[in-house]
Amino acid sequence: MSRYPKVAFIGAGSTIFMKNIVGDLLQRDALRGTRVALMDIDPRRLAESEALARKLVSTLGVPSVVSGHSDRREALDGADFVVVAFQIGGYDPCTLTDFEIPKKFGLRQTIADTLGVGGIMRGLRTVPHLWSVCETMLEVCPEAVLLQYVNPMAINTWAISARFPEIRQVGLCHSVQGTAEELSRDLGIPLPRIHYSCAGINHMAFYLRLEEVMEDGSRRDLYPELRDGYSEGRFPKPPTVNPRCPNRVRYEVMKRLGYFVTESSEHFAEYVPWFIKRDRPDMIERLGIPLDEYPMRCIEQMESWKAQADELLHGDLIEIGKSHEYASGIMHSIWTGKPSVINGNVPNNGLITSLPEACAVEVPCLVDRNGIQPTHVGALPPQLSALMRTNINVQELTVSALLSENRDHIYHAAMMDPHTAAELDLDQIQNLVDELITAHGDWLPRWAQR
Repeated sequence: MSRYPKVAFIGAGSTIFMKNIVGDLLQRDALRGTRVALMDIDPRRLAESEALARKLVSTLGVPSVVSGHSDRREALDGADFVVVAFQIGGYDPCTLTDFEIPKKFGLRQTIADTLGVGGIMRGLRTVPHLWSVCETMLEVCPEAVLLQYVNPMAINTWAISARFPEIRQVGLCHSVQGTAEELSRDLGIPLPRIHYSCAGINHMAFYLRLEEVMEDGSRRDLYPELRDGYSEGRFPKPPTVNPRCPNRVRYEVMKRLGYFVTESSEHFAEYVPWFIKRDRPDMIERLGIPLDEYPMRCIEQMESWKAQADELLHGDLIEIGKSHEYASGIMHSIWTGKPSVINGNVPNNGLITSLPEACAVEVPCLVDRNGIQPTHVGALPPQLSALMRTNINVQELTVSALLSENRDHIYHAAMMDPHTAAELDLDQIQNLVDELITAHGDWLPRWAQR
């Protein structure tokens, strides 16, 4: 083992995300000399990211070496860790297509990147490219750990493990730690005093245990306070970042199912058949469900990221903070052997016994020199398992379509989607999928095209 690792970043044109991940890892002493290989298909964005990464190195005064690559194999060659953060098809045309065509059928969405017809289409576009990354990894860096930050996370993780079980992979999201921060703010309790156990599937994991650690070491169950606060109108507190997303859906789900879900209200609203109803605008308004949120968010984020990147690129030195992403901690633990715990997306090899084998689950994982080691959770409360299985059905059929190249399973996946099935009949679903496939064209694998 060399003194420092090599990290390949595939999709490095996500400049601000790259800055956060690379900035995190270069602030760790054991990783300060990491060789960073940035790869993207967009030459301009790659050049910006490479320049920004070099400024990170200069600002921190570390011996890291940064290189930019348009060739994926070259970037991956000899890598110890591979971070993937691309969006196949981008905002325009593919995200717009995933929103505008369903709206013609009366099917409204909020985010459309994880489940529903939008998530299915994104999975069909994305998985073949992830498989290509895995193929190259087996040729040039077979022992590397794949840190996958791409949606639809559960579909991607499942598809990778099914086709390339030898790849050491974990799907990473920030919903668990991000929601813990939100609950800390609502409850008025410092985050370090909040301890939890969380498990499920990506974007539908639940806090099975949520406690405050008191000064004497005793623990206090926080669920009674959350329930009382919601019933009394004290929670959720007004959002600090996006006023369009007041976070009421998750509290309503907790009221009904007894547990708090990790993913945001705007995400969760489209995973179930209960909240986005064309004949219930009153409920949509009362719960603050932001329809068409993702396209608006994309425009705002692209403008914000461009402004941030331009500002960062103009100065000689840049301000570097620390993000709450897991990536650098995982690399540090594997490289040094110092253990850490994350919540990661991995194949369900007996981890959650009430969910199907081989599906992708999000569970606590111990990370050390032995790699990413998921922990056994056992059976979830039955109402939570039942809810997750409605989403797993869609994920399984999408993965089956990809593995078997059976176009019929695309329609089957859309038919089983809870929100789509609640709003459209079978003929409408068939016609909607046909239009989406035609509109996406070559962004989809050839077998899926008409």
